[in-house]
Amino acid sequence: MRPTMFTPGPGELVVILLIVLIVFGPKRLPDLGRSLGSGMREFKDSVSGQNRDELPEGSVESDESTSTTPAREP
Repeated sequence: MRPTMFTPGPGELVVILLIVLIVFGPKRLPDLGRSLGSGMREFKDSVSGQNRDELPEGSVESDESTSTTPAREP
């Protein structure tokens, strides 16, 4: 007989969420969720090899700071 993984049902999820609410409080939950989401996104990007700062191959960089403007004549 193979051991199966535990998957929480709806009742267990409610209990877990209530415990998290009691421990962290309603004021810190949005910050906790935001930081958890950004951490998961960063982990996913690092595992898949994608980086938001990198440009896709074949794209033209349009950085305004490198463009030159003609000088005005006095």
